[in-house]
Amino acid sequence: MLGLLAVFAAGTGVLAGCGQAGTAGSGSDPTQAPQAAARARQVAAAWDGSKAAEAWRAGYHPMGDAVQLPEGGLRGEDEHAYLTQNLVLDGRLPAAPDEEGRVTWGSGGSLTRPLMDARKAYETFGRTGGGSRDEPRLTVTGARLGEMTLATTRGPATVPAWLFTLDGYDTPLKRVAVSPSKLPASPIRSAEESSGDGPASLQGLVELSEDGRSATVIGLHGGCDDGPFVHVLETDGSVVLSASVVGRRDGPCTAQLEGSEVTVKLAGPVGDRVLLDAATGLPVPYAGTVGSSPSWS
Repeated sequence: MLGLLAVFAAGTGVLAGCGQAGTAGSGSDPTQAPQAAARARQVAAAWDGSKAAEAWRAGYHPMGDAVQLPEGGLRGEDEHAYLTQNLVLDGRLPAAPDEEGRVTWGSGGSLTRPLMDARKAYETFGRTGGGSRDEPRLTVTGARLGEMTLATTRGPATVPAWLFTLDGYDTPLKRVAVSPSKLPASPIRSAEESSGDGPASLQGLVELSEDGRSATVIGLHGGCDDGPFVHVLETDGSVVLSASVVGRRDGPCTAQLEGSEVTVKLAGPVGDRVLLDAATGLPVPYAGTVGSSPSWS
């Protein structure tokens, strides 16, 4: 995942235009509604050249899992215990040092962010109280402050991390120890706030291809349709994704919300352009797993 998301920091050099839309269903490509296309253009115009875009590019915004498992992964029932957050703490966890942690990018540049203590980091992937005794449990015996490498919107970065020792493992479980930068104030309101209705929102980004020319996101839809569809608008400064649902069927339907992966192809690499959700008017966050870091604070 780290290599896939590092392309956020690659060079731009792309022309404004439209990429190839993607769908999770089997139907033909739907024509984008004029209102939805207009909304995408408004979002791009609001962000391109804005102070919000400048702040987003300068910040620390994770785009990868904040937890890295021990080398070789977890064994047998330990994997189930981790996924169900059924851990037990058998040792003392240190407090955070009275200083800030430094995030350093391989491409150059760094910034400092507040450090969280080991207990708070532990609680992002392990239940307080020790978990259930009726199922397999994973035992944490201690922690020390170290480093790990994490994908961000600016490429891979070396970040402070708590290294948790696990009973039965020679290498630690790592968890990022710094919080992300704040989300800049959006230069445009969400589609729902603007009109009371609007395009469907995206749940998050799963991955970018190694060359940065395709993005896989999670689109939301119901149980009586053909799935989500995503249109793309590309400019020199942004890539705007507009989600919709295709093939809605009439009649009784279960009230459920599902997420399906959709891959869209782009005319050029994402580069340092801001990947935006047309519905929210905000950057698309990373759709992580257990213990993942939010993309902003």
